[in-house]
Amino acid sequence: MNSKPEKFRKAKLRTLLLLIAAAAILGILLSGCVPTTSSQITINLSEAIALSKSGNIQNVVVNTSSGSMTIKAAVAGAPLSITDTNGNTVQVKDGDLLTTNIDSLNIADLQTMGFVLPADYSTNAASSGSSVGNILIVIIPLLLFVGLIWFLMRAGRSAQNQALSFGRSKARLISGDRPLVTFADVAGAEEAKEDLREVVEFLRNRHKFQDIGATIPKGVLLVGPPGTGKTLLARAVAGEANAPFFSVSGSEFVEMFVGVGAARVRDLFDQAKRNSPAIIFIDEIDAVGRLRSGAIPGSHEEREQTLNQILVEMDGFDPNIGVVVLAATNRVDVLDPALLRPGRFDRRVTLDRPNTAERGAILGIHAKGKKLDESVDLATIAKETHGFSGADLANLVNEAAILAVRRNKSSIGMEELEESIDRVIAGPERKSLRVNPRDRETTAYHEAGHALVARMLANVDPVHKISIVARGTMGGYTRLLTEDRYFMTASQFKDTLAVLMAGHAAEKMMFGEVSTGPHSDIRQATEIARRMVTDYGMSEKLGLRTFGRQPTSSYLGLGPAEEKDYSEEIAKQIDEEVHSITESAHQVATKVLHENKPRLIHIAEKLLVTETLEGPELEAAFTEPLSEKGDQTLKKSTTQETSGSASKN
Repeated sequence: MNSKPEKFRKAKLRTLLLLIAAAAILGILLSGCVPTTSSQITINLSEAIALSKSGNIQNVVVNTSSGSMTIKAAVAGAPLSITDTNGNTVQVKDGDLLTTNIDSLNIADLQTMGFVLPADYSTNAASSGSSVGNILIVIIPLLLFVGLIWFLMRAGRSAQNQALSFGRSKARLISGDRPLVTFADVAGAEEAKEDLREVVEFLRNRHKFQDIGATIPKGVLLVGPPGTGKTLLARAVAGEANAPFFSVSGSEFVEMFVGVGAARVRDLFDQAKRNSPAIIFIDEIDAVGRLRSGAIPGSHEEREQTLNQILVEMDGFDPNIGVVVLAATNRVDVLDPALLRPGRFDRRVTLDRPNTAERGAILGIHAKGKKLDESVDLATIAKETHGFSGADLANLVNEAAILAVRRNKSSIGMEELEESIDRVIAGPERKSLRVNPRDRETTAYHEAGHALVARMLANVDPVHKISIVARGTMGGYTRLLTEDRYFMTASQFKDTLAVLMAGHAAEKMMFGEVSTGPHSDIRQATEIARRMVTDYGMSEKLGLRTFGRQPTSSYLGLGPAEEKDYSEEIAKQIDEEVHSITESAHQVATKVLHENKPRLIHIAEKLLVTETLEGPELEAAFTEPLSEKGDQTLKKSTTQETSGSASKN
């Protein structure tokens, strides 16, 4: 749709073109009505006969209707002296026009009287030329004036219609005969699809529910993290139900003028009722459905009026028969309780991040239409993408396709998919980054420490890939093949903390000091240890209770702040317990690395050569016999460590 400034510019252009065209037509029509600038003399018929006999006539036009004759003089030399009808002597030059009155005489009569016709003569019975020109001079300006008045009235009606349409809904209507997405296009989320199948069945055959006395939920709220397919699932409901689908964003209701949002809500529901059975889908409903703040300073009156109108339309005195409201949000904690109660949003469908099997199905859908190499194993990719949403997986497959094109390949291989996972997790490879040898060696031992401790501890997921290639803000990374878990034990937490601390321990052991590299590992480990103490009751010293609670509501949805429900003495004990847990994990990591120091050096040296270890190469780095070169490096590092300790003493 064109914006209002564009519409006004086009209207002005049309007006200008209309005026130019009218002026051109007027000029053309009046060009034949303007009197000629040549001199015109009125003479008697006798003078005209004398001129004809002397051969001083170039052409003659006889107008029998008006009883006049026009003569164009042909004077070769000096001007001729003749007498006009007033008795005055006038000089006639070549090209002058002379007129005479012939009454009812015709050409034959003139010849009988002795008039000698020149070779160029004509008769003209139309006497209305000048009168037609005079009439056009009056009529054409009048027509232009009437046209201008009509155009201004039309523009006024258009502006009035725009003003009246300001309160109309901006919802986009997708007709029921154009299903774009069905449940077959939505992988995973089987429980969510099962809940929504009842909505589809109601829209298809609502009498089946009415006969038994059942009523379908008026509203279904789709809740989940970003990218989990809430909007896609709503479109699938519309496609399956074969019903009109009104799609609108919550932010489109709110305007700077109070009352416009409420008017748009009324218009939206009126349209849905006229097209029932129909679906209304409100995306990001938290933009308009947030908790009403009452008299709190900063409250938005327009948003609250819009919310009130939604509440009335969904469960007021006028029931919406045949209209189902779907809404999506990832901030259900900030929605108004009146919006969530039964009778409005009766059902809440939660969409979580997909598990391994669901990720495999989602990858299969996004791989349709793409040329995959025979070596591609989507099941392995699904295991490597723990925590990915449906949108992340779609982006992953697309990035792999782009990489295959960039490398001039005819199909997408496993290498491109693996590279895409790294790009999604850590960002693109920083090829232009120049890393000095010492930092590169530090990164190699840091990542080798993570991988070795993860390999040696029983409650940690398998190591899948080690890399010292800089990506995004990371100098290197170790990727584990994470399994889907719904519960974590204390042993799993402790081993995970040991893996996080292994990078710091490896740097300390090999170089006698640490760098800033482990800062994110330490922050993550501290957060896990604190949650073990305050949320999960895994502290033997503090016992089975939680510390700190989330408030029941947050001010304007700015995010909940923890309410402290313990004393300063308990806070000190919490800090001591967190410190004890992280220190214990660091000791475990240090012990494992000391016991397997030759293997640590071996893995780090291979990383310095290949930069990335995965698959068979990674397995060989953990299991192959150690070389003599590695033993020499071990002796060298042990000597450096001993000398460093001696210098400190």
